[in-house]
Amino acid sequence: MISKPLRGIIPPLVTPMLDENTLDLKGLEHLLNHVIAGGVSGIFILGTSGEAQNLSYAVRKELIRQTCRIVGERVPILVGISDTSFVESISLANKALEYGADALVATPPFYYTPGQAELIQYYGDLADQLPLPLFLYNMPSHVKVMIEPETIVQLSKHKNIIGLKDSSANGVYLQKVMYLLQGRPDFTILVGPEEMTAGMVLMGAHGGVNGGANIYPELYVSLYQAACNKDFKTIAELQPKVMNVSLSLYNIGKYASSYIKGLKTALNLKGICSDFMPEPFHKFNKAEREFVEQKLAELDALILK
Repeated sequence: MISKPLRGIIPPLVTPMLDENTLDLKGLEHLLNHVIAGGVSGIFILGTSGEAQNLSYAVRKELIRQTCRIVGERVPILVGISDTSFVESISLANKALEYGADALVATPPFYYTPGQAELIQYYGDLADQLPLPLFLYNMPSHVKVMIEPETIVQLSKHKNIIGLKDSSANGVYLQKVMYLLQGRPDFTILVGPEEMTAGMVLMGAHGGVNGGANIYPELYVSLYQAACNKDFKTIAELQPKVMNVSLSLYNIGKYASSYIKGLKTALNLKGICSDFMPEPFHKFNKAEREFVEQKLAELDALILK
């Protein structure tokens, strides 16, 4: 059973891989135990950070199974089911139920750009058939459409739609969503971009789905707690550290995939999991890896002191 609202830091887990179609099971276990030990409130697999759309359906289902096995009942597990195929989304959802996950997450279907009326119809049809509660996932940079605030309000009335993960990085948009949903304290609002999570939690959001929590979970949990407590002194101490993670690791080279490459390289350098990336991407080369190693040493000195 998942709480309403779901609160805290829920890392969007990277997917450790050994090759194009083989999970790094030892790395997955290390990573899951690492973030849970850091105090996170849940796990989100098969999202953007997990390279879900680059994975075979067999790997996605195996990842759900192994994650549920390793995590057990320690924290809730959210499973991404975003797909261009309605049938495949339902199939992944049924596996999530079978293996013991707690909730589902779905972007709008991509490739063709749906209108808002079509989104309402799509999400309603999807939620009607899902065996677990659903979080809407607003990711306009990747799927070419924004789930408009009024659309979210309409969809929030569906009994099986329980929250929103917003990765738009648009603070005005998210403020409007929260304002329109102020009569729905049970409807979860989660923030994707870690750089703005503390500010949005201060304004009423319930938590963050922050990629950097793969590496430094304690940092993001502490910042979230400080925001909940309106502890501005601690926020002022921790927010620059979060910004340092972002500025040091997420923009190396001119790649759309730089964020994930930075995360996976850092995790590999820490001995947690493999840094293999499935096609169409590839892990950093030697010079870029050495740059990440240098930045990681600086971050460790700043964050782990």
